[in-house]
Amino acid sequence: LSSLRSDRHKRSWVWNQFFVLEEYTGEEPLYVGKLHSDVDKGDGKVKYVLSGEGSTSIFTIDENTGDIHATKRLDREEQAYYTLQAQAVDRITNIPVEPRSEFLVKVQDINDNEPKFMDGHYMAGVPEMSALGTMVVQVAATDADDPTYGNSARVVYSIISGQPYFSVEPKTGIIRTALPNMDREVKDQYVLVIQAKDMVGQMGGLSGTTSVTITLTDVNDNPPHFSRKNYQYTVLESLPVASVVARVKAVDADIGPNAEMEYRIIEDGPGLFNITTDEDTQEGVIILQKSLDFETKNSFNVRIKATNRNIDPAFVHLGSFSDTTSVKVTVKDVNESPVFSAQLSRMVISEDARVGTSIGRVSAHDPDTSNSAIRYSIDRNTDLERIFNVDALSGVISTAKPLDREVNSVHNLTILAMESQDPTKIGKGFVAITVLDINDNAPVFAIAYETLLCENAAPGQVIQTISAVDKDESPSGHLFYFALPASVVSNSNFTLRDNKDNTASIVTKRGGFRRQEQMLYRLPVLIVDNGSPALSSTNTLSVNVCDCDSDGVAQSCGAMPYTLPAGLSTGALVAILGCIITLLGQEGRDNTTSSEAPLILEEERDVRENIVRYDDEGGGEEDTEAFDMVALRNLNVIRDPKVRRDVIPDTHTFFPYPTSSSSQPVHKTLPDNVVFRKFIWDRLKDADVEPSAPPYDSLQTYTFEGSGSVAESLSSLESLSTDSEQNYDYLSTWGPRFKKLADLYGNSDSNSNGNSMS
Repeated sequence: LSSLRSDRHKRSWVWNQFFVLEEYTGEEPLYVGKLHSDVDKGDGKVKYVLSGEGSTSIFTIDENTGDIHATKRLDREEQAYYTLQAQAVDRITNIPVEPRSEFLVKVQDINDNEPKFMDGHYMAGVPEMSALGTMVVQVAATDADDPTYGNSARVVYSIISGQPYFSVEPKTGIIRTALPNMDREVKDQYVLVIQAKDMVGQMGGLSGTTSVTITLTDVNDNPPHFSRKNYQYTVLESLPVASVVARVKAVDADIGPNAEMEYRIIEDGPGLFNITTDEDTQEGVIILQKSLDFETKNSFNVRIKATNRNIDPAFVHLGSFSDTTSVKVTVKDVNESPVFSAQLSRMVISEDARVGTSIGRVSAHDPDTSNSAIRYSIDRNTDLERIFNVDALSGVISTAKPLDREVNSVHNLTILAMESQDPTKIGKGFVAITVLDINDNAPVFAIAYETLLCENAAPGQVIQTISAVDKDESPSGHLFYFALPASVVSNSNFTLRDNKDNTASIVTKRGGFRRQEQMLYRLPVLIVDNGSPALSSTNTLSVNVCDCDSDGVAQSCGAMPYTLPAGLSTGALVAILGCIITLLGQEGRDNTTSSEAPLILEEERDVRENIVRYDDEGGGEEDTEAFDMVALRNLNVIRDPKVRRDVIPDTHTFFPYPTSSSSQPVHKTLPDNVVFRKFIWDRLKDADVEPSAPPYDSLQTYTFEGSGSVAESLSSLESLSTDSEQNYDYLSTWGPRFKKLADLYGNSDSNSNGNSMS
C-alpha cells in the first residue's frame, strides 16, 4: 500500500481494505498489510501510529516500516471486521505529518461451522389415508458461516431414515408423504432423521441432523361392528321399570369422536325396551320401559342397530358405517304380590247410612300361575277410628260406625290384599270414600254478637244486623229465614226484620231505655234453613243497655255503681270514721287516768281472740244483691277527671271507650295483661308506701276473668318491701294522738324493751 502526494497536498495517502483469514493456526503473527507515507523519506524521522478496534490486543504495527500483523487467531462468526485508524507523526515532536485516516480489516470466512437445527426435535401429524405428496412439516437449519462468500453457508436437506413413507425437499426442508393411504390402524407413528449439509452437499461439507416424529391422526374410515350377531340375557319379571336389562357394544377401530356410537332399537315388539349410549364406554344400554309379566310373555327378541355418530363424507364410499345384532331377553318367573283390578277405587255413601251398610267392593288377584286365594284387610293407619270394615274374603267395604260429613267428608283408605299361601306377599290398593251430606245441622249465629243499646236510642232504630252459618252443604246455596219466636213477637221492646239476603236487623220498638230499670235484655231469634227437611234453631241475642255520648258511642254499660261524689264507698267511709272515733276515745281515757289498762296487747294474751270470722258465702258474680260488684270492676273513673288513689276505680265493659284530651287514657286500649299488670303494680306500691292508703289488713279485691293472668300472685308477701313486715316507726313522730298506734305497730324490739305498764 502506498500513498501519492499531489501538488495540492489535499491527501498524502490512499488506503485499500485489508483481509485476514480467520482461524489462522500458524506460530508467527499473521501479516495483514503495510502502511507507507510519501512524507517518509526513510531517514527515520517519521513514526507510524495505529489506533482503533484491537489496535493493541490483536493488531500491531511496526512504527518504522508500517507493517501490520495480527497476533491472535480471529473468528469471523465472533466479529467480521475491525475499524482502525493510521497516522504518521514526527518521531521527535509527535506532531502529525499526515492527517489521520481510517481503514477496515475484514476477516475472511472459511467453512468452519456445520448447519444446526435450532428448533431441535420436531413433532408433526398428518391425517391417515392422506394422498401422495401431502405436506407434513417444514424443517430449517442455519449455518453460521458467511452466506456471501463461497458455499460455506449453502445448505441442502436429505432424509436419512424414514423412507419410503416420507420425503424431504432438498432446498426447502419440506417433508411430504411418499406413500398414499397410510393406515393409522396399521401403524400410527413414524420417526424420521433429516440431514442438513453445507457446501451444497458436496464432498467436504459439514452437516447436522434432527429427528422428526410424525403421527398419523385418525379419520373415520372404519365402520362399527358387533363381535356377535346374537346375544342372550335373562331378567326377573320383578325388575323395576327404568332398570338396565343388558349392555351391548359395537367395536370400532377408530378412536375419539370417530368411534362414537348411536344405538337404536329397530325391532321391539310391544315397545318394552329403550336403548341409550354410555358416553364413557360407548356401550348400548338396554333399559326397561314397561313392567314385565312372566305369565303374559316370557321372552322378547330385540334387534339393535349401531351407527357412527360422526361420518366423514370423504369415506362413505367405503361402505355403510353401521351394524346390527339381535338380543333375546328371557323373563324369569317370581312370586308376585296380589294386584288390584283398580289401583284407586272411588266410592260414595250418605252420612245417614246405618252401621253395617255396604259401600262397595274391591278386587285383587294373584298374578302368578298358582293363582292363590286372596284375603283383604284395612291398613288401620289410614282408619284410626275404625269407621270401616272390609270382608276378608269378598272385599266388600262397609261402615262400622256412624258417619259425620261435617267431621270428615272424604276418607282415604289403604286396602291390603294378602296371598293365603304366602302371607309375605301383600298388595296395596287405595279407596277414596266420599260422604254425601244430609241436612242434619241447624243454622246458628255466624258469630257471638255483643249488642249495645244506647239509653237515648229512638224507636225504629237498627241496633244489630245478624247473619247465620250452617255446617251442611247446600247444592243451590244456603238460604236462611229469620223470625222472632211466637212467645216474644208481641214484646214491646224489639222487633226483627228479615232482609231476605241471609241477614236480619234487630229494631227497637220504643225509646227511653234506662240502665237503672234493666241493664240486659235477652232476645230469642229463630233461624230456619232451606234444607230438606228444613231445620231450625233458636239463638239468644244479648242486648246491653249503655250510657252513650251525643254521637251514639257507648261510654259505659251494665249496672251503675253507687259511689259517693268523693269516690269512697259508704262501707269504706264508715270504717274510717269508726277507726278515728276509737282512737280519739282511747286518747281521752289515757288523759283522765293512768290506772287503766293500756291499748297495747299483752304478750301472753292470745292474739287469736281478736280474729273475726265471717261465714257469709256470696253468690258469685251473678249475686248483685249482696255485693256491689260494679264498684270493683272500674279501671277508670270516667265521670270525674280527678281520680282518687285510695278508691278502686271502675271497670270497663267489653268494648273500648272513646277518650278525649281532657280525660284519662282508657286502659282497655292496651292488651289485658299489660293493663292489669300496671294496675295491680300501682295499687301494690300504694299499699306499701302510702300512709293514707286503706287499712293494711283490709282485703283488696281485683276481678279478672280469663285463661291465666300474667299478673301472677297478688299476695302481699311479694310486695316491694324488702322486710317481711311494714315499718311503722314514723307514727311516733305524729304526736300524742298517734302514740298508741306507734306503740302497737312500732318496732318489736323497742316495744319489748322500752314499753312498760304504768
